[in-house]
Amino acid sequence: MKIYTKKGDNGKTSIIGQSKLNKHDTRIEAYGTIDELNSYIGLIRSYNDIKFKAHISQLEYIQNSLFRIGALLATVSVKKDNSSLMILDCDIHKLESFIDDIEEYLPQLKSFILPGGHLWSSHVQVCRSICRRAERRITLLNEIHLLDVNIIKFVNRLSDYLFVLSRYINIINNVDEIKWNN
Repeated sequence: MKIYTKKGDNGKTSIIGQSKLNKHDTRIEAYGTIDELNSYIGLIRSYNDIKFKAHISQLEYIQNSLFRIGALLATVSVKKDNSSLMILDCDIHKLESFIDDIEEYLPQLKSFILPGGHLWSSHVQVCRSICRRAERRITLLNEIHLLDVNIIKFVNRLSDYLFVLSRYINIINNVDEIKWNN
């Protein structure tokens, strides 16, 4: 089978349960942004510092979860059993435990900080920004087509994870955070 089908050449696409959707449809925007985020997290996973090894498995877990979210967002049909794809409370709790573990190494925030510092910290901040955009796309889609609230919770929590991870990367690389001057 060839990778190109030419079916999308007119600006339309199909998803599970619906065909001939505009490629700029809210649903396509939502799962497309999740795909973009997942790709960028793949870049973060390539960070190969020995002090970062424990977080590689966390990021792989997150990527698998994002793939499930993308599949859920790309599915209109309620007849299909999606239970194996669902984001469960335990997935959110696992993400929260990742955050809690990282926060043990971070100094308390006393001001806003600017994204930046170490190159990989900056990449994680880009991920966080993409995650926030994904959250905006998903909440808009939720107003049109009711979604499982755990999808929104997971993506919201993921942006928190990415924020603390970016701070942690600066710390393990002895790079000072840049405080916002207002």
